[in-house]
Amino acid sequence: MGMFHYYEFKESQVFIFDNFLVNQIKEGITVIPAHNDKLRKVIDKHFANKKMVYISNRYFNYAVDPLTYLETSKIHNLVAMAIVADTAIAKSNAALESMFYKKKFEVFETLSEAMAWVQIQLAESEVTKEN
Repeated sequence: MGMFHYYEFKESQVFIFDNFLVNQIKEGITVIPAHNDKLRKVIDKHFANKKMVYISNRYFNYAVDPLTYLETSKIHNLVAMAIVADTAIAKSNAALESMFYKKKFEVFETLSEAMAWVQIQLAESEVTKEN
């Protein structure tokens, strides 16, 4: 599993891997529904014809408009979302946000746990597709 692309945006850093991406939002940013446009372009470019998972690495403090997740849920090849959060407030925020996301959503303490979960979600997605 090797990273093959990296993007430095004004509001975040995005690390592209074979079947998932890690987005690390910068300090003090407020994520709004319009940010989905940039996300969708990256997903379309790198994961056009395959299932993928989004990992949010919450290293910095930032806010998310929960309505953002309503649009994120519509990305057809996005099968699940993982949040990496190690503080009580970040975990609490993620639990609230999960109510707005219509697909699989989990919170993890470490990035490596989230990456392992990605493989399970993609395998389960393939089994579901075959049935």
